Amino acid sequence: MSIDLKQLRYFLAVAEEKSFSRAAERLHISQPPLSQQIMKLESELGVRLFTRTTRSFELTVAGKALMSEAAELLAKMRMTIDTIRQIDRGEVGRLRVGIVGSAMWGPIPGLLEQFQSQYPRVTWTIHELGPNDQWEALRARQIDVGFWREPRIEPDVLKQANLRQDLCSREDVCVAISERHPLARQDAIELIDIADEPMLTLHLDQSAEPRYLIQCCVNAGFHPTIFQEAAEPQTLLAMVGAGLGVALLPQTTSRIGWPGVRFLPVRTNAPSANLYITYMAQDDAPVVRAFLNILFPESSAQPA
Repeated sequence: MSIDLKQLRYFLAVAEEKSFSRAAERLHISQPPLSQQIMKLESELGVRLFTRTTRSFELTVAGKALMSEAAELLAKMRMTIDTIRQIDRGEVGRLRVGIVGSAMWGPIPGLLEQFQSQYPRVTWTIHELGPNDQWEALRARQIDVGFWREPRIEPDVLKQANLRQDLCSREDVCVAISERHPLARQDAIELIDIADEPMLTLHLDQSAEPRYLIQCCVNAGFHPTIFQEAAEPQTLLAMVGAGLGVALLPQTTSRIGWPGVRFLPVRTNAPSANLYITYMAQDDAPVVRAFLNILFPESSAQPA
């Protein structure tokens, strides 16, 4: 049996119009091929769909049943085609976003709000993970995109893992210091100014970021004394506010307005806290493409 959707569409037009001539006009075809398709459909089904007389015709019982089923089938097919097209445009689906905690103080909330506004039928979830965990989750296809900060992954390492990393936003590191500290009265300081201060940092084994910041201190002329490590930036700020030490954090952290803490820019050669997005290099998932097009609206090809 080889019944196609065109035959069902032709049949439905005739059944609804109750006229071959009006159905042909509605379908923008001549009447003979329409009649041939109906006859072919009846032959394939092995039933009569219409009771014909010289002046009129009526649907048979089988024809009435097919009319109902055909209308439902064609409507479902149209919905299926619309859904497939929406999926291809990234308008339907799921997006799993990995982030480091400090990224939520930067552009990410606004980006997600814009994405939700433009793609309301996409379900997205946030997964707060350190860079190392995001790296493994990306490779295991447990998240679709990941956001973390400096240092940037070397191109050859990305290539081996079939990942791509693009710059999202530029940002410098600032010094979080107790407002009671003498340095807090300054508008900006040098990194060397905190050489003798206890350093509060994220766990050194959590990602390369803390080690990168330590190296920036070494480059500035001193090796910091790590007093305490923490898993979350908020914990660092609580300790800074209590006067237990200083912390190097992205400038956008200052948006929190943590009690008892001042955020001082680094005057010379401030370490960067640039934010990057990482994703599968060969990923053709439409939802990921849609998300990247919002993040990089200037062109469909993201910057290298």
